[in-house]
Amino acid sequence: MATNSSSHSPRTVEEIFKDFSSRHAAVLRALTSDVEEFYSQCDPERDNLCLYGHPNDSWEVAVPAEEVPPELPEPVLGINFARDGMERRDWLSLVAMHTDSWLLSVAFYFGARLNRNERSRVFTLINDLPTVFEAVTGRKPLKDKPSVDSGKKSKNNAKREKPMKANQRLHEESDEEDEGNEDEHEETLCGSCGTNGNEDEFWIGCDICEKWFHGKCVKITPAKAQSIKEYRCPSCSNKRAKHMG
Repeated sequence: MATNSSSHSPRTVEEIFKDFSSRHAAVLRALTSDVEEFYSQCDPERDNLCLYGHPNDSWEVAVPAEEVPPELPEPVLGINFARDGMERRDWLSLVAMHTDSWLLSVAFYFGARLNRNERSRVFTLINDLPTVFEAVTGRKPLKDKPSVDSGKKSKNNAKREKPMKANQRLHEESDEEDEGNEDEHEETLCGSCGTNGNEDEFWIGCDICEKWFHGKCVKITPAKAQSIKEYRCPSCSNKRAKHMG
């Protein structure tokens, strides 16, 4: 039986990333330099098998843990059954994809007690590493492509992030600013509902009247906002429609 449990329990960002890196290196070795041994251990005639990466940099092909629920998230079950029914390259790619998912699940299991910023730091560190799938398939990580209309788009994106950054800056600089700068400390209010709401909410700024709105108030999602070159709030859109009419 696999020993997916660990005597240590990483708690800090650095400890969780170190645990992830060790497991990542182990499974990557199984699917690349040790691939012949890994392939031979995944006999379809055996019971359901999983690929484990351990924090001591070792990997293991074994049956899943017997306890329910297991101490840690378990890897995908039955990787051996598909071995002979697929092209070897495709099979390894499939195992790699499931392994990436498992590595993330273990990291964020350990990170459940972290705060929002710490979880973001963990993911940023993890995201700087190539995925197992990228390494196995030889794909290079895609870099963020600059926008075609980079000047305008970057300006819009910066505007849409401003309310959250402004609120964060209020808390960080509240002890440093003079009391006379009260105007600079005013919190942004939504042009639709008139409230500040939760600073973690998505906001979008009108490029015409420069008012700010909660995305939910004007039915704009973060994904939809990325495709908008120039956002007009409902009021400005109506004014334009009347003018054109």
